[in-house]
Amino acid sequence: MPDDMLDRLIGKLDLARKVRLLTGSTTWRTAGEESIGLREMVCSDGPAGVRGEAWDERRPSVLLPSASALGACWDEELLRELGGLLAAEATRKGVDVVLAPTLNLHRSPLAGRHFECFSEDPELTGRTGAALIAGIQARGVAATAKHFVANDSETERLTVDVHAAERVLREVYLAPFEAAVEAGVWLVMAGYNSVAGTTMTAHPLLSEPLKGAWAFDGVAVSDWAAVRTAEEPARAALDLAMPGPDSPWATHLARAVENGRVPEEAVDDKVRRLLRLAVRVGALDAGPRPRPAPGADGARRLLRRAVAAGTVLVRNEGVLPLDPATVRTVAVIGEHAASPRLQGGGSAGVFPAGAVTPLDGIRAELEGRARVVYAPGPSLDVPPSPLGTDRCTDPRSGEPGVLVRCLDAEGRELYAEHRLSGRQLEPDHVPGAHTVEISALLCPETSGTWTLAVGGFGRITLDIDGRPLLDGVFPRESDDPAIVHVMPPLHAVRTPLTEGRTVHLVARRELVADAGRATVVAAAPPRRDAAAATADAAQAARGAEAVVVVVGTTEHSETEGSDRADLSLGHPQDELVRAVAAANPRTVVIVNSGGPVELPWRDEVGALLLAWFPGQEAGAGLADVLFGRSEPGGRLPTTWAASLADAPVTRTRPVGGRLDYAEGLHIGYRAWHRASREPAYWFGHGLGYTTWAYEEVCAPERIEAGASFAVRVRVRNTGARAGREVVQVYMARPESAVERPACWFVGHAAVHADPGHTATAEVVVPGRAVRHWSSHEGAWRVEPGAYRLMVGRSAGDFAWQAPLGVDG
Repeated sequence: MPDDMLDRLIGKLDLARKVRLLTGSTTWRTAGEESIGLREMVCSDGPAGVRGEAWDERRPSVLLPSASALGACWDEELLRELGGLLAAEATRKGVDVVLAPTLNLHRSPLAGRHFECFSEDPELTGRTGAALIAGIQARGVAATAKHFVANDSETERLTVDVHAAERVLREVYLAPFEAAVEAGVWLVMAGYNSVAGTTMTAHPLLSEPLKGAWAFDGVAVSDWAAVRTAEEPARAALDLAMPGPDSPWATHLARAVENGRVPEEAVDDKVRRLLRLAVRVGALDAGPRPRPAPGADGARRLLRRAVAAGTVLVRNEGVLPLDPATVRTVAVIGEHAASPRLQGGGSAGVFPAGAVTPLDGIRAELEGRARVVYAPGPSLDVPPSPLGTDRCTDPRSGEPGVLVRCLDAEGRELYAEHRLSGRQLEPDHVPGAHTVEISALLCPETSGTWTLAVGGFGRITLDIDGRPLLDGVFPRESDDPAIVHVMPPLHAVRTPLTEGRTVHLVARRELVADAGRATVVAAAPPRRDAAAATADAAQAARGAEAVVVVVGTTEHSETEGSDRADLSLGHPQDELVRAVAAANPRTVVIVNSGGPVELPWRDEVGALLLAWFPGQEAGAGLADVLFGRSEPGGRLPTTWAASLADAPVTRTRPVGGRLDYAEGLHIGYRAWHRASREPAYWFGHGLGYTTWAYEEVCAPERIEAGASFAVRVRVRNTGARAGREVVQVYMARPESAVERPACWFVGHAAVHADPGHTATAEVVVPGRAVRHWSSHEGAWRVEPGAYRLMVGRSAGDFAWQAPLGVDG
């Protein structure tokens, strides 16, 4: 619909109705306007799955691998397919706007939300994000590039003031958003943070470069509750304040316009952009409709393929792939093998439609052919998990799960329903509700001292068979919406329970103002003795022909709302790996984490796979890799340090509310090169199940400034099986009048070849690869002269280098 038609619709609206459109009507919906044929548009979190409007475990979602796993794929076509799957899920759930992708960078390995971002490199992040955006929007569903900008860590995330030089912002942190706009993204989300003293929802960067030089014609939406004042964001280029119906715009914007402090033309532009979005997603009369969703089987096959594509093999001493025809006993070890981390913690979480654990996948692969022995190893040092259908039943219906009730101030029942989980983030809020109660019949599977916990704020009680165990008042101590509404702190007690003896558990949480409704009831069995559990695992390893150990982080160490204090997996997991590897040299370790962790035993194991948070088909895809059905296709999107002390850039904690990006242009592999340090594994590193020789590189000797050019690389598969190679191209400017990274990534291409055969990768290097931002001139400039072109397998492994002249 052309703008003149949109303007005619705007002309039908008075100021009050225009302003009403600029704040959400609910937590997840924009406002509609019947007089112009505009319906509400539904938003949903979406980086790893489309949850929909409710946190309801009875309405499951397809769960993709985490963004860090997708960044490891280095496969834009696969990302487009996965974007299509997200769009199909959105269509199934009635969602118009998917709040993804996250385009912030892996600046520090300590960042708690590492898993939700693609990589440490702006070029790779931009390409990956653009591909996902294209896949989502091709089906008539909107994608949202977030969190604009420099929202790269979690400590004090609501208020942190990031200070970075203008050139650093332009070349590093804004670059992925520019790529998203070039890909046609329909929304950009402004973050909670400030940059150089101005909150992002009111920042001039929304005007220039976003809507100016980049010509973004979509909607600039706030992160949820990030709009703190009415006038500054309204005069800036923010278009939509979420959630609603309450916001500073809802109460004050119309008056600010009437008093001349905000021009009505600014309001009209915001409404125009909102209507343009409505046309694109089919929310305005005559708009296109989303296409139908594919079947569940097709989705599972795609997700299984994505697990293998993002899994990075960083070490292999001839152990992988395992041969299912010859192996007789496989020992599977570690709590993560039976209970893996499938997704990161925080507001983007979903309830998966089903999950295949690594233990499930290995058992399915070897069923009828080999014996699988499982040893959990030592217990993880984590809070208890929410009650589920595995050990609880509803005391009223007898069905697996829990009973959730809302009570009035006198304890009378206002509402009751059977649920499948003790984690209830949005229990129905009925008039007169005073207390949320979750009760269950808990049948312990082992005797000993159990840990029971209730999460929430206000007065909380917990009884077992009528016996009080917990009664206290717990005030809200954080304004972070992820903590208040998604991850309320757990308050734990310990009590002895007997195997097979069912107990009646009743937890109550009084509702108080501004503390949400989230209520969580959790339980954990007695901890296993670490030394004995490790010894049992080592014994299982000795009796097997091959061993698979799965270790990883937890929901409490990698999550929205907090950064990590260290990169350690913890002494028990490290000792488990060492003991098992010493017992059996054919030990494969799978690391189940969203971002880098320390691997002090990495040179002691037979093979090492980095699996990230692999989503619902984790076990199926990993089994494909372990037994050679698929090659591990991943390449590292982020440099992994051997230890935190080695990492050049780590700081995430503000000082006096201010976080200085003092490292400038030099993050990730750039910082490692600058510091002349050797990491455990470089950006771009990843092995397959074959070997490659780089035989010939054809590249220009000179180029014109601003012109793209092609680098053609012939590689030969020198191994015994077909495989995929990711050819990477980097550049450098050894003698530069302006500060530069030691090298920077400019492109890649993947090729496939059979054993003994060659393939030619063509990497198209964009003209922007040689430009730099001149803060003095406020423009992009190209420095003519001698550059260096490098081709290789990672940022630390170049097979070919040659000079490249750039003419001004």
